[in-house]
Amino acid sequence: MIIIDSALQARAAANNPVKVGMIGAGAMGKGIANQIINSVPGMELVAIFSRNIDAGKTAYAEAGIEDVKVVTSVSELEAAITQGKYAVTEDAELLCRAEGIDALVEVTGAVEFGAHIVMEAIANRKHVVLMNAELDATIGPILKVYADKAGVILTACDGDQPGVEMNLYRYVKSIGLTPLLCGNIKGLQDPYRNPTTQEGFAKRWGQKAHMVTSFADGTKISFEQAIVANATGMKVAKRGMLGYNFTGHVDEMTKMYDVDYLKELGGIVDYVVGAKPSPGVFVFGTHDDPKQRKFLDLYKLGEGPLYSFYTPYHLCHFEVPLSVARVVLFQDVVLAPLRGPVVDVITTAKIDLKAGETLDGIGYYMTYGQCENSAIVQEQNLLPIGLAEGCRLKRDIPRDRVLTYDDVELPIGRLCDQLRAEQNAYFAAEKTLAAVG
Repeated sequence: MIIIDSALQARAAANNPVKVGMIGAGAMGKGIANQIINSVPGMELVAIFSRNIDAGKTAYAEAGIEDVKVVTSVSELEAAITQGKYAVTEDAELLCRAEGIDALVEVTGAVEFGAHIVMEAIANRKHVVLMNAELDATIGPILKVYADKAGVILTACDGDQPGVEMNLYRYVKSIGLTPLLCGNIKGLQDPYRNPTTQEGFAKRWGQKAHMVTSFADGTKISFEQAIVANATGMKVAKRGMLGYNFTGHVDEMTKMYDVDYLKELGGIVDYVVGAKPSPGVFVFGTHDDPKQRKFLDLYKLGEGPLYSFYTPYHLCHFEVPLSVARVVLFQDVVLAPLRGPVVDVITTAKIDLKAGETLDGIGYYMTYGQCENSAIVQEQNLLPIGLAEGCRLKRDIPRDRVLTYDDVELPIGRLCDQLRAEQNAYFAAEKTLAAVG
């Protein structure tokens, strides 16, 4: 953070701001726009894509920018950037192709649409900062393969819990401890919540009911913890994670986990409902050096073997611009898959489902997501929830049963399905080569 603010101030002083394009203008997109425009010297939000032009204009207007230009071609967008004007468009690919944009922030939460945009951005050698754990957890590993080959960065962001967890994970490692648990603190977990039950809360905060539902029913935290697992190599201790209910402070939870079992698994991702400091994140680490364990006790972290570190908040859109700066100015990845998937998010019936029905989307009425170790997902042919929307059921599925590919007919021609199949094949071949070599 100290390095980032100085570097941005230098870019501001040189009149050479980092130029950002944003894909999406929902509630979070509006927050990011306001943050960049009013609180981040050395950075400019030069263009916004929105399916609804008025939403893009509103995002700028709420940040105090009234003079915006609607663009419909790459040349028009490039001209606007060169002239120092702000641009909005209904064509997201313009932002991927235009010169003069240093990085894109993807804020849609959509898997199929996001896949197209990220692939187009990578093809045009644009860095991409994702605020889209749904896409990342479903096909992030193969997208990173493409990004690496193109020499660009694809990363999740600061502010959302996964990025905050990863910052804390890196800190714990940097002072010599071995992180064994990355945790996320929740206030509510009920897999049967739906847009009807969450409508009042969504209206109060100006959010979409299905987005709020994805938090309440556990799908969102599953996506978030899956991408942390894929970035660290950690697993889940069981399907759905342990997910303890605990009303004390997370510091008091260190005795609830078996350190030897955590080591055996290579560390785990998990969540807790009701603990303090909510809505923060925590990392439990261990240390093998008895001299250092003595000092950790002296510094009030206890006798171990697990030591608790936490961040008591996550500030979402406030921190996303910092991720852009890390990527553009320092080539620093906030959070990205190490290699192939370690944990996936699988589709689970929220209600009794009937043959012939078409599955609705994430955070709606029919399904919720659970974390599962990727080896089991592959072995049991389980259906990732990021691919479930639009699938037609071949048979009845009772509530709380997980779905397999054999239970559904996939929509025809989706890029996300093609990339998921490619991801499976790519990393299966990599494992085979590693075993042979």
